[in-house]
Amino acid sequence: MILEKASYGACELKTALITGITGQDGSYLAEFLLHKGYTVHGIIRRASTFNTARIDHILVDPHTEGTRLFLHYGDLSDSEQLSNIIYNVRPEEVYHLGAQSHVRVSFDIPEYTGSIAGLATTRILEMLRRSEKKIRFYQASSSEMFGNSPPPQNERTPFQPRSPYACAKAYSFWMTANYREGYGIYAVNGILFNHESPRRGEIFVTRKITRALTNILGGKQKVLYLGNLDARRDWGFAVEYVEAMWKMLQLDRAEDFVIGTGEQHSVKEFLDLAFAYAGLNYREYVKIDPRYYRPTEADSLVADTTKAEDKLDWNPRIKFEELVKIMVDAEMRDGGLSPPGEGDKLLASKFPVRWWNSD
Repeated sequence: MILEKASYGACELKTALITGITGQDGSYLAEFLLHKGYTVHGIIRRASTFNTARIDHILVDPHTEGTRLFLHYGDLSDSEQLSNIIYNVRPEEVYHLGAQSHVRVSFDIPEYTGSIAGLATTRILEMLRRSEKKIRFYQASSSEMFGNSPPPQNERTPFQPRSPYACAKAYSFWMTANYREGYGIYAVNGILFNHESPRRGEIFVTRKITRALTNILGGKQKVLYLGNLDARRDWGFAVEYVEAMWKMLQLDRAEDFVIGTGEQHSVKEFLDLAFAYAGLNYREYVKIDPRYYRPTEADSLVADTTKAEDKLDWNPRIKFEELVKIMVDAEMRDGGLSPPGEGDKLLASKFPVRWWNSD
């Protein structure tokens, strides 16, 4: 992996480091920052198979002149390697997105989740505290931290986490706030509500639905097994949420922000809309498997984004029904089927200039 910092012409470009660059958010953020003119470095885990599918379309051979995207092997549990990467890259901005982020799985591996989604934040913050360079830090916090607090939830809503994942994220939130207040580090928490896209991981419920729908249409699958259909969430479009991340690090003063759409919908509504959009009735294909239920559940989450609207000038362009159509169109296209196309038309109208180049 290439550790050298790239510079071009008479001036050096701003440099960002992203943990979790191969995930949904990391891939979109990398593409957005490249569009902004950044040099981008990402941390990836060593694996025996390629795990860069979401960023393959922006990867360039590091020997190519003008390359601005570089990858480094590392792990969020390895303090020494994280320190080496930060020391060599010397970024102006660090976006900490990497985590064990599946809520249901966190009940099965709570200790690992705590280390990767919780303690890793402290590892990075401590490195930034010791750095001679002033580095701005973004912590990917989660609406799951609110748990059972009554909706709508904003920056002043108390946390009542209902999963090991949410507990780990709450720990990271407070460590970020403490390093900001105690050491003067520019560190912010982006409390993002559920955000989806065609790049969402296949084991997350929205992508699980669109993938199963496409397989059913193609004759490859007959039944979709799910858990709690009544859980209610605030679902937005991930593309817009990474723009909000960047905006948070551009302010004069570090502050925490809630990001969401202000709308609340159930898993059942997502199912109904997705299947109906493709001309099917989900009730004919969906069965409930109790194994997918969580021991404790955050039943009702919806964002109050007044602060983000005011201070970041951020408002979502894509709402729930539009998001469903965008995801189904992309999934069907990827599965070799002809999509209805309404989602594609929505993207073309609401994003006349697209900075991301693939579903």
